[in-house]
Amino acid sequence: MTKEWLKMTACDLGRGIENGTISPIALTQTYLDAIATHPMTGRIYARTTADRALREAMAAEKRAKVGKRLSMLDGVPISWKDLFDTKGTKTEAGSRLLAGRTPDADAQVLKNANSAGMVCLGKTHMSELAFSGLGLNPMTQTTPCVNDLDAVSGGSSSGAAGSVAFDLASAGIGSDTGGSVRIPAAWNDLVGLKTTSGDISLDGVVELCPKFDTVGPLCRSVEDAAYLYAILKGQSPQPLTPTENPRLMILTSVALDDVEPKPLTAFNTACDAMRADGVDVVERPFPIIADILNLAAVLFTYEAYAQWGEVLEVDGHKMFPEIFDRFMAGKKYSDDEYNSAWAQLDLARKNWAEITAEFDGVIIPSSPIMPPNLDNLLNDSDYYRRANLLALRNTRIGNMLGLCAISLPTSTPSCGVMIMGAPKTELNLLNIAAKIEQVL
Repeated sequence: MTKEWLKMTACDLGRGIENGTISPIALTQTYLDAIATHPMTGRIYARTTADRALREAMAAEKRAKVGKRLSMLDGVPISWKDLFDTKGTKTEAGSRLLAGRTPDADAQVLKNANSAGMVCLGKTHMSELAFSGLGLNPMTQTTPCVNDLDAVSGGSSSGAAGSVAFDLASAGIGSDTGGSVRIPAAWNDLVGLKTTSGDISLDGVVELCPKFDTVGPLCRSVEDAAYLYAILKGQSPQPLTPTENPRLMILTSVALDDVEPKPLTAFNTACDAMRADGVDVVERPFPIIADILNLAAVLFTYEAYAQWGEVLEVDGHKMFPEIFDRFMAGKKYSDDEYNSAWAQLDLARKNWAEITAEFDGVIIPSSPIMPPNLDNLLNDSDYYRRANLLALRNTRIGNMLGLCAISLPTSTPSCGVMIMGAPKTELNLLNIAAKIEQVL
């Protein structure tokens, strides 16, 4: 029975603990054994925290026996992207620049998870300092895509996705600045939730772009995403109520351009299934999307360089050149250019809110491309840059507009459909996603 646990949703594992059919200690040991023997572990986990996990599992088992569980997910093991501070465990954000960095306290979101009784399995690999949507990291490890071992898994939460997709965690906690939860979720057939900027604490999280960084889960179901979202916020989860017959807008501007055949077919098939089930799906343009995405070149690189430029000026040789160049691009923008870009973006966000007010959500393909080949990324700079820009293009729309968003798997491997909602409407978005999950 224990091997079947590895493929169960986090909530189903929690229900098993609740009804006494699953032991938190046995569950955690099952995951630790799987991690110890899996051929991809070294490319997924940067380091494991077995002693901590077993201590937490033993505490969860004691609580379960006396009926004092802290939450539905008390005793359920999950992984953490290696940019969340973990007390006494190295947290290096996928970068040699931070080699040996060992925090003396957990990040706030990890504290919140501990307060809900969740078990920490370890830290997962990621793109260097979270500044790539591909998941390629020649400086540490590159996690493969579960559907194509010769391709990348998507980033920057690459190992977070891999830990779940390869059955080495019930869920993974990642971060999303321009698509870093949703891209690896889409390419590995998972649910990935991007939260609204400022909605979940970034205390103890290695920063990239402070105004865009967000925290979110990668998991097997919308229900898992809802429970993990509440726990990361330090709140009690609310039961999902799937939205009946939501009204959804297909964004036709930019998001449907240059989409490869498989993801485009998967998206169209998903939309047809929604319509057949009574979901109102209509197409609408938003012509200034291209202008909004052009502002990202200023805003993301300016903030990233402001955060890391001083270190990179000295130790940039420790970084993969393609990512180093992305950081250094921010050096050329002035404070005035940055502030002007934000002023333009603020106006665009108001315009978007007005245009989309009549809809429950906006849907687009999660990624316009399939997972790129690892060797081609390493050996062809033009291929790398085009793939990185395209991988991030659709997801970045949500980051630029300050939205919450969720990627759901379709019946086509490595092809996701993304639903975007207004800022701070995660609970509504999750209810819509619960409905669409039933359809798909």
